[in-house]
Amino acid sequence: QVQLVESGGGLVQTGGSLRLSCTVSGPTFSTYIRAWFRQAPGKEREFVAAIHASGAITDYADSVKGRFTISRDNTKNTIYLQMNSLKPNDTALYYCGLRIATSWTNHRTGPYRYWGQGTQVTVSS
Repeated sequence: QVQLVESGGGLVQTGGSLRLSCTVSGPTFSTYIRAWFRQAPGKEREFVAAIHASGAITDYADSVKGRFTISRDNTKNTIYLQMNSLKPNDTALYYCGLRIATSWTNHRTGPYRYWGQGTQVTVSS
């Protein structure tokens, strides 16, 4: 059974940094896309960043481009989201998702078959 576990969320002041981690356990896949999404109270879940299995392709939402960096460590089955220059509107529950796919198409919309439970990020002003 595939499980995704996020960690690294917390409370930080505006301008601060956090690094989120998402580790996958269970069966492994050779072709996949892994991504971060977030959901703020009263809002729909939105795409944040994605990385292809090869590590050669990444994509970011415009709202985080230049501030967030997605990376992966295949030896640990883990992806990371380094978040710098955090703003209050980055406050949300952050989820990681795993999409079994060979194509990069629809990496922003999914569907993603597997999800973690989420980790809360709160940025105070």
